[in-house]
Amino acid sequence: MSADTRQRDADDTATAVGTAVLLAAAPAGRGRVMDAASVLPALAAVPPGILTGTTTATLVELADPLDPQAVLTRLRAAAASPGPLLVCLAGQLQLDRRQQLPHLALARATPATVRYTALPWHWLVGELGTRRPGTTTVVADLVADPEVWQRLTTEPGLLHLGTGPLLYGRVVPAPRKGGLLRPEYLRAWAELWRSEPRWTPLARHAEAAARAATAAPEPEAVFFPPAPPPAVAPMPAPAPTFVPAPVPAPAAVADPHPAILAAAAAGRHGEAAAVAAAWEHEALRRHGPRSVEAVHWTEVRADLARLAGDSARSCELWLAAAEARLALLQHADDPDVEDAVDRAHHQWEQIVDRDRARALGPALVALRRRVPGRRPGALAALTRRMG
Repeated sequence: MSADTRQRDADDTATAVGTAVLLAAAPAGRGRVMDAASVLPALAAVPPGILTGTTTATLVELADPLDPQAVLTRLRAAAASPGPLLVCLAGQLQLDRRQQLPHLALARATPATVRYTALPWHWLVGELGTRRPGTTTVVADLVADPEVWQRLTTEPGLLHLGTGPLLYGRVVPAPRKGGLLRPEYLRAWAELWRSEPRWTPLARHAEAAARAATAAPEPEAVFFPPAPPPAVAPMPAPAPTFVPAPVPAPAAVADPHPAILAAAAAGRHGEAAAVAAAWEHEALRRHGPRSVEAVHWTEVRADLARLAGDSARSCELWLAAAEARLALLQHADDPDVEDAVDRAHHQWEQIVDRDRARALGPALVALRRRVPGRRPGALAALTRRMG
């Protein structure tokens, strides 16, 4: 494809009218295992044009719909639009035991009636799969019932939408015990659309996967597409800055740290964060959320946020790193634990947004009580500033 053709395509996308469909659904009553609709306010707060990458866009919001035919009608109308289409899905997957096909459960769905009360996944394929390639993006945060989960682990293409749509998503197994899961992956996308509107979908996917793993660790999660550690070419190291001691990289893959730091030093903060998030996801997959390897990449991401000037995000990540190290049974006076808390404290002091600082303050105070550090009066100074 020539440069002129690519430019015309970009111009056409910018001037087209986009459509964003926000669909959050889950069974009512005891069958509900995800609070799917809780993510809708965060998504609806993003300007529709940011969601679709167009100047103007139409927003369609479906919260806990009852009738699969009504949902199909809205999806069909959205798919008929020639402009860019974004579909955000949050909810539960159930299996039609007769036909062995996955369905998105709606409000009245039960395991016995799923064939008539849920949205068949192949309906999505039928409506979206025929659209022009590159014009359709689906972002999904889903919980799979045991039968769907078993199928998914042996048939990775079970949720394939065809050659046209781009699917970015997370699927986790239904919890064995009670309690509602939250669509943290999709919530992270909403935050990134607001804070990083110029990021590519793949960069948002990698960062959202890492944030979801931090907010609610789920070692069995399946991501689409998978987020393996990228093979990065060696680049000249930037001026010295803090980076936690690197953990061994997987065999036959270059050490990513120099390239990540070089990207950050050159101002390519989105690229650096996306690569680090992908490595963190791989560490979570290989070693689990309670591992030194996973904590290391949380710390790398915390320092990248500092370099990008996002003190609030850096503080959040340093707090998460400190809590993770304590969960690994490292002592409160361990230098790595103290360092993480000190860095969280320092970044908190740099936050300009008073509401963000006030929201993070209680967690920092609670952590300071457990890890007073080696600076005399750190806790007292923090509580004074909080007051």
